[in-house]
Amino acid sequence: MTAQDLAGHWTIDPAHSRIGFSSRHAMVARVRGAFNEVTGEVTVDPADPARSSATIRVQMDSVDTRNAQRDEHLRSADFFNVAEHPEMVFISHQIDEVEDNSFIVNGELTIRGITRLLSVPLELIGMDTDQNGQVRAGLEGSRRIDRRDWDVTWNTPLDSGGVLVSDKISLEFEISLVKQA
Repeated sequence: MTAQDLAGHWTIDPAHSRIGFSSRHAMVARVRGAFNEVTGEVTVDPADPARSSATIRVQMDSVDTRNAQRDEHLRSADFFNVAEHPEMVFISHQIDEVEDNSFIVNGELTIRGITRLLSVPLELIGMDTDQNGQVRAGLEGSRRIDRRDWDVTWNTPLDSGGVLVSDKISLEFEISLVKQA
């Protein structure tokens, strides 16, 4: 499959999409979580990748690490400060096909009101028509970021010299798109 197969306007299916993350905890274990409320749109123009775009909006209070106390701490001013910054937003300015089924989405990620450039590699997993006649496409990818770039700096030192929460965070993208007429 190629960018030509993705040509057109798509919406993100929130029920089948996930923005996940993982980080080291106490330098020995991995904590995983996800944001359960994800919406957005994607437009692909294979003839002019600079006209391709994507907007993904994540409701930060939907963070879920399977631990209510940790989730509340992540929502606090120590981390995401959802009272003042309820959304994380990724806005792309270009989608480049690097080979069949593989794309680089270049854009800006805003967390806590701070915007930084970010490139996200995505793989087109597949396309098909569902039981309702809607064309669907699935994309997956991941990207490591340094949370300090978005002023997410809370931490606690450990006796070993390490820290409680890793500064490097892996973002995981599982996106289900629905083609619009």
